[in-house]
Amino acid sequence: MIPMIEKRRIEAELVRDFYEVLQKSMSKTEAQEIIRAAIASSAIRQGEALAAELGKAPNLADFDSQSAPWYANNALERDILHAAPDRMEYNITRCAYAAMYKEMGLPEIGHLLSCNRDAAFCEGYSKDMELTRTQTIMEGADHCDFRYRMKE
Repeated sequence: MIPMIEKRRIEAELVRDFYEVLQKSMSKTEAQEIIRAAIASSAIRQGEALAAELGKAPNLADFDSQSAPWYANNALERDILHAAPDRMEYNITRCAYAAMYKEMGLPEIGHLLSCNRDAAFCEGYSKDMELTRTQTIMEGADHCDFRYRMKE
């Protein structure tokens, strides 16, 4: 199994080239919107695929049990605030993804390459799953506040 952070590094190398080409023919904002939409579409499909592996309607405990690739290689540190099948809340306090994108010279689109995926992934994983997040390390906060819940 390839750790997710390594997959994201490989993807970012390719997306960087697309982003540079797009900016030659359109504004930075338009180029970023294309990147955002493409990455979100990919995340929805990845969510659908992970849910299909379960063979049942997933809940948040299932989601948490399948999250090891995102944390592999000590890529993230989190403080769990609440964990239940219908509600999971935690803060990410260290994000190697943010550091990696900065190191790659991609801090202005790092949030599109990783953070943008989270809510879209939920959409594919379960129509009953919602994510609320008000801040990310990638965009300058000291932590990311993940608040997942299953609709009733």
